Amino acid sequence: MQAEKKSDFSKKHPKEAVPDATIRAEIEKRLKGKDKLPCAVAFAIAKDIRRLPKEVGNTADLLGIHLSKCQLGLFGYLPEKKIVAPVGHVDGALREAILGALRDGRLPCEAAWSIAEALEISKMTVSAACDTMKIKITACQLGAF
Repeated sequence: MQAEKKSDFSKKHPKEAVPDATIRAEIEKRLKGKDKLPCAVAFAIAKDIRRLPKEVGNTADLLGIHLSKCQLGLFGYLPEKKIVAPVGHVDGALREAILGALRDGRLPCEAAWSIAEALEISKMTVSAACDTMKIKITACQLGAF
């Protein structure tokens, strides 16, 4: 059995980067001894303390805390890592919204969230449609990808 590979996400940041103290306190308060920060919790922290999601993600990286349970289903689930799966058919309105929001042939995470809100569908539905259409979702708002 092969040992699980752990990544040091702090290496993505400049050596002089330090965790934000306010965000750190919120992360530690909400982790309650766990070693992974769910996407939804990271976004709740950002909203509650009026900070950008990217700042929460950066602080988590610098603390060595892994993000989990991406709300688009793209990472952080066991045992498969991602849980998004293609669907049989992509509705016309959803297809057009996705195609209209592409940047360099890819859909930014923030655009996926906006599409879900505008069409009153789940984020996972948007992600599954992208999977069906062979479109990659990029630019995670937390900086995970």
